[in-house]
Amino acid sequence: MDLQLQDKNVLITGGSKGIGKAIARVFVSEGANVGIAARDIQALESAKAELGGKVAVYSADVAKSEERKELIQSFVSEHKTVDVLINNAGGSSGGAATETEMDVFYQAMELNYFSAVHLSKLAIEHMKRAGKGAIINITSVFGRESGGKVTYNNAKSALISYTKALADEVIADGIRVNSIAPGSILHETGNWKKRFEKDPEKIRAFVKREIPAGRFGTPEEIANVAAFLASDKASWIVGASINVDGGQSRMNF
Repeated sequence: MDLQLQDKNVLITGGSKGIGKAIARVFVSEGANVGIAARDIQALESAKAELGGKVAVYSADVAKSEERKELIQSFVSEHKTVDVLINNAGGSSGGAATETEMDVFYQAMELNYFSAVHLSKLAIEHMKRAGKGAIINITSVFGRESGGKVTYNNAKSALISYTKALADEVIADGIRVNSIAPGSILHETGNWKKRFEKDPEKIRAFVKREIPAGRFGTPEEIANVAAFLASDKASWIVGASINVDGGQSRMNF
């Protein structure tokens, strides 16, 4: 299917590895102009060499407000506008709610929630001028239901809620906002890979017990949904939170 993403200007946070890099690869294959952002410039340059195509790299810590502003300014300076923003950067930390320091809660919200809120607001300024745009927030099935580390669960729940509120607000301007809620995804730099290497039997039991499809998901399976949502083929999908999880989540919707 031709998603008609040729020459679209796409910015992806957390784009140097895992799901973010897989998303970048799909957009590159569609002929888009792709920008990937992450903290580690060496990882970014390595990803750029691997991806080929029209890829620009931006070293930025999106947990910091000023660096978020600089990121959008740099991207727009190079590409004139932002057609698609993928808020993918994130991470989990802490432990039980009663044992996790407040600083860890604040850090989790800054990285997983406020970064997406702020970058979306900055990108929308440019999208409104163009009269179109798409924003996709990568959340988690554990933003839709209980599970995972509490700091991560809280932040991703907030992001799903923000997605719907923002989507309803800006669709009249031609801007669509949606979120993807991945289940457990296996990739070389992810936590599931480390857990599997540490205790393969335990992880195999987890997969059998928790994932009806009987395997982990792949970054490419998230990336394909992201590309579809960014395209005009998804023109009537607004404010949705889409599970991509092999049946892992337990919700009825």
